[in-house]
Amino acid sequence: MENPTRVGKYDVEKYLGGSMARVYRAKDSVLGRRVALKILSESGMADPEAKQRFLQEARVASSIRHENIVGVYDFGEDQGRPYIVMEFVEGESLRDAIRNNHLGDLRSRLKIALAIAGAVDHIHTRKIIHRDLKPDNIHINAEGKALLMDFGIAKAEGVQLTKVGFTLGTPYYMPPEQVLGKPLTPQADVYAFGILMYELVTGMRPVKDGSVDEIFQAILTEPLNMEPLKALNPPQALTSLIERCTAKQADRRPPGLGEVRAILQAVLQGLPGASQGVSLPIPQAIPPAVPQANPQRRQTDVPRSTPPVIAPAPVASAPPKPKAASEGLPQFLEMLPAGLRTQTGLMLLSCSAVLVVVALLVGILKLTDAL
Repeated sequence: MENPTRVGKYDVEKYLGGSMARVYRAKDSVLGRRVALKILSESGMADPEAKQRFLQEARVASSIRHENIVGVYDFGEDQGRPYIVMEFVEGESLRDAIRNNHLGDLRSRLKIALAIAGAVDHIHTRKIIHRDLKPDNIHINAEGKALLMDFGIAKAEGVQLTKVGFTLGTPYYMPPEQVLGKPLTPQADVYAFGILMYELVTGMRPVKDGSVDEIFQAILTEPLNMEPLKALNPPQALTSLIERCTAKQADRRPPGLGEVRAILQAVLQGLPGASQGVSLPIPQAIPPAVPQANPQRRQTDVPRSTPPVIAPAPVASAPPKPKAASEGLPQFLEMLPAGLRTQTGLMLLSCSAVLVVVALLVGILKLTDAL
């Protein structure tokens, strides 16, 4: 198949990869934005079920909107060949990020796991099972954000696309029920997510390489090797979560990614900074801060709240000095002799003044009668 130069209104710029479907970087000639253009290959066109799955992917992906899922803008056919137009994302696949050790510490890796869990939980609410969760189908953009992509074998409720006796999916991440060709539930994605978490933390798959039959046999009969994970001494709650997610019996796994997200969030809250090697239990509640015995603290660590004011111990003081009897008297009374400026003296003076006034009034009345 030669690389096309134009598909519909999209100008093809660069081939990016693919097999059954080929992916190109292209440009929307009308809107001017860069997009990822996915075109079914000639070998895919020769398989009627492959074409049906491709069209199913277009319908499923275009109906989903989530911050951690690559958006689908458009789909259609050009010269009889179906295509899907998706959001173009700079960055690398999670597979490459793991291989090149670009993921950072445990906190950064668990944030990626939490984002993926949110995306898968969202499609489960739409009654869609992804059925092919793996690092190759997750993209890490230039800002470190995880984006779920590739719904090529996603199955919506009531849609049957798989041939009898033929199993779709990447062997390493398939649960036992998928290997056996049994009907799948969201617990199939929970299992794949558990394998993916194991690989996120350790950098390796828990299932050894081999032929498809050998891989299937290991999935069906061999317990998951948890030693490489435990050797890193992650939080016990994380180890237990991965063990539950990868249980061989579907009914022993968490019922959905909602519970998984809650546990991951609690593990993240319990991590001490960016440490990767400290085992901590899931906190049931965030305890209040306990003051440290060491009084030496950095200025940036001082609480902003107003510190309590400690009152000094009361000190005994001399009783107030009594005021002089004359203190506070009007100025004209201060002209009196000291003996009369007392309370008793003032009372005598007042009575004398009253008697003088009465005597004057009596004298005046007698003088008036004589006249």
